[in-house]
Amino acid sequence: MARIVVIGAGLGAMAAAARLAVAGHRVTVYERSGTYGGAVRRLERDGFGFDTGPGLLHLPAVYRDLFVKTGRQPLEECVTLTQVDPASRHVFADGTRVDLPNASRAGTVAALDAALGAGTGERWGDFMVRAREAWDRTRRPLLEEPRPADVSPLGREPYPALKAGLLRRPTTTLAQVGARELRDPRLVALLDSYAWSYGFPSSGAPAAAAVLPYMEQTFGSWYVAGGIRALADAVYERCRQRRVEFVFDASVDRVLEKDGRACGIELEGGEVVEADLVVSGAPVPSHHEGDRRLAPRGTELHAGRPDGTGRVTVCLALRGAREADAVHRTVVHASGDLPTVTVLRPDDPALRPDDAHESATVTTTVRTGGAEDWKAVAEEMLTQAEAAVPGLRERQLWQEVRTPEDTREETGVPEVPGPALAGADGRFLPSAGVSLLPGLFFAGGWAHPGGGLAHAGMSGALAAGLIVEGADFRGSQ
Repeated sequence: MARIVVIGAGLGAMAAAARLAVAGHRVTVYERSGTYGGAVRRLERDGFGFDTGPGLLHLPAVYRDLFVKTGRQPLEECVTLTQVDPASRHVFADGTRVDLPNASRAGTVAALDAALGAGTGERWGDFMVRAREAWDRTRRPLLEEPRPADVSPLGREPYPALKAGLLRRPTTTLAQVGARELRDPRLVALLDSYAWSYGFPSSGAPAAAAVLPYMEQTFGSWYVAGGIRALADAVYERCRQRRVEFVFDASVDRVLEKDGRACGIELEGGEVVEADLVVSGAPVPSHHEGDRRLAPRGTELHAGRPDGTGRVTVCLALRGAREADAVHRTVVHASGDLPTVTVLRPDDPALRPDDAHESATVTTTVRTGGAEDWKAVAEEMLTQAEAAVPGLRERQLWQEVRTPEDTREETGVPEVPGPALAGADGRFLPSAGVSLLPGLFFAGGWAHPGGGLAHAGMSGALAAGLIVEGADFRGSQ
């Protein structure tokens, strides 16, 4: 039995902690803030509740596997999962609207044809066939196996060329996919929105980003009753049941090294905690900087995404009942100088004081690093959101604006990491799960296979596998 220290209590780090505890190790988690969950937080005020991080779950099989492997109670006995249908309503710049069904390829094609014109659905369906080919080529090495030492195969573009033979036209960016294959500006906007929601601009993202809409439209979108924070609660409770210890308000200053191995951590204030192994779930933590030995193998620690992006979320307390034909998620696409926003309106009694009120969130992706007038950004977001929430401004009781600075306060950095993408010479591959220093491992959104709830959960499984099974570990089964 090894003594294992886990830095951070995000979803990926807790997923690793639970698996390691089941394997017989003594695991203690040190978290810089006063609670668990990383960016998966909840805002509560006056009987209203809001997810301030992700609002929907994709690929729930990742967490089903975690709960199967760590206890008797399956995930569905710990949280209530429901498929969101329609998966999303899209409002385009020209006013056209379309409701896309959940996990139905034929339904999506029919909906696009009906709303955007005959032939648009077929073009999207053909694109999804090619997206599936990219998914099949990269799913296992990109998501289910440890990051290889030689990443050059993953650096090659897996998205198939548009045509074969002499007319073969290789596609290297997502923008090229939209221009060549989708053509209709509304289909292009639909494609772009999937990438930009993860912080990937279509002009710079590899064509392999086509797997993002493929994953969602194939495996579906799921809501956790009580909000995604309820999933974090369930994972935390599973850790506690497996006797994982948590120490909150404990900022880690650095990883300690002895005889060429990680041997523990030093907390802010000087306290030393000895350990046989260390798992870091912290994003770009200061205790790695300046010491190349503590960086993940095969990459710089800051790898993962060329341009930093974060999120602004406006939490809205609304008077008046949610209308009968409201949908859970509406994407209002960019129009003029106004941004693309995602409006979430969960029909969940746990998130409102009574049925005469409603809670809603409006989210947009922004670049980090510059000085922003967040109040002005929020006003632009609300202008867009009015297309999804009738009478929004008249219904508003109050609002709270969450910015990248709030993300920094909760996680240590303002950026939100995106999932791993193949292609682009490996520039969109996150950090490896193992360090140059033996005994130090990585989990969470900044480690392979990257950010997002499902990907973070996978990172925890991979980190635990590398520790339990050692160098022979070849990935999740």
